[in-house]
Amino acid sequence: MAGRRRNGGALLIAAFLVGGLAGATPSVAGGLAVNEVASGVFVHRGVHELASADNAGDIANIGFIVGEQAVAVIDAGGSPRVGAALREAVRRVTKLPIRYLILTHGHPDHIFGWSAFATDGPQIVGHNKLPRALALRGGHYVRNFSRILGDGAGALKLPTINLTVSDRLELDLGGRILVVRAHAIAHSDSDLSVYDSRTGTLWLSDLLFRERIPVVDGSIKGWLTVMGEVAAIGAERVVPGHGSVSDDWPGAQAGQHRYLEVIAREIRIVLNANGTIESAVATVGEVERPHWHLFDEYNKRNVTASFVELEWE
Repeated sequence: MAGRRRNGGALLIAAFLVGGLAGATPSVAGGLAVNEVASGVFVHRGVHELASADNAGDIANIGFIVGEQAVAVIDAGGSPRVGAALREAVRRVTKLPIRYLILTHGHPDHIFGWSAFATDGPQIVGHNKLPRALALRGGHYVRNFSRILGDGAGALKLPTINLTVSDRLELDLGGRILVVRAHAIAHSDSDLSVYDSRTGTLWLSDLLFRERIPVVDGSIKGWLTVMGEVAAIGAERVVPGHGSVSDDWPGAQAGQHRYLEVIAREIRIVLNANGTIESAVATVGEVERPHWHLFDEYNKRNVTASFVELEWE
């Protein structure tokens, strides 16, 4: 692989973004910082912010894995501008073809950079439920993110998924097999995980949030179940969708598990007392406030979604 400059095990692509790995708003125009967390596994860490014109939607962890014959990109970021910076990061590491673009689910901060890779002609991999999810919500995502990001992030388009996963799929990068798994409804209804058997790296994307509050857009009960299932994978490290990469597996799930259990338990207490959704939204989860970035932006939404699910138990 060409173009490497090592610094304490990290590979920094183009100009190092001050705070790019530590949480400050990056300038994707100056280059995208990526960290080589295991041999051939590169992660860019998104900032703990809401998407905005200033950060160009660079709020999710994205990256790529390099084999002997090809590259797989895992999520493309929240805008064409971020996607282009990620593609440039790939090209500074290797000239191997980008064979796969894996979209781990359909949320805007993970998908809208896809168009920067169109000229590479990768197979775009997604959960078998992702095409339907994009058909139902994609128009809203385009309109809303276009308004939030403005013209500077690039024109937003929806991807076409041409390789779907209903259970388990192996992708061969040459001397490196990626195991892509489709999960039942959890964070969303179309979550994928990616396991690199060569390094024991488990890329969970938004099945795992660290430091930034989890977002329930699928099923709180389903998510807790899936967390138990992925805990059985014998990974050496885990890449979350938001927050820091961890070598503590499955311990890295502890904070998220605690939060989701608190939400479910406290909602059930409200329901058992014949309380209303309004009372739940006002009180549930407050004990978790000190532990999470963006708590005020998402906790009430999580409680609302989970209340509607749990009241029909």
